Amino acid sequence: MRLFVEIGGVVAAALVLASLCGTAEAGLDNWRFDTGGDGLATASLHASNKLITGGGALSYSPVLTIACRANGEPRWSEWLQLNDAVSASRKITMSITLDNGGKFDESWSVGTRGRQLVRDGADGVKRLVSANRLLLSWRFGLLAGRGEAAFDLAGLGEAVDQIAGTCNTDPP
Repeated sequence: MRLFVEIGGVVAAALVLASLCGTAEAGLDNWRFDTGGDGLATASLHASNKLITGGGALSYSPVLTIACRANGEPRWSEWLQLNDAVSASRKITMSITLDNGGKFDESWSVGTRGRQLVRDGADGVKRLVSANRLLLSWRFGLLAGRGEAAFDLAGLGEAVDQIAGTCNTDPP
């Protein structure tokens, strides 16, 4: 009987360990990783909400990407991929709200055909690592209204570690 109890304890410990390992990896399930031939390593995540486009007929989830460049500057970047273009040509004010108490506005660059909003620098990525939720808000144009994208950042720390390893650099 004593042997049965000891084996039961070992099995229970193994199940707990497997559960914890599964939980640690579960956060990475929503992230998509890519490595480009130019040394760019990325981790991308779809927003948990949808934006309406095409007169309300279509909806999509914006994509947040964290990137690391193995050779080049800036080393770290983050960008938001949209289906609808913003009307700004160079810079846009992005409102950032983090569940860990951070709420602020900052300037992001407008990228490819106005469908990509970009922020370079390790400080932007670093502030996200300690957060669980991120809300981004921006204006599509003077009369076009606001867009909002909400992200569940589970697994972000592991994602940043993984792309930092690919870039052979330290995480921010």
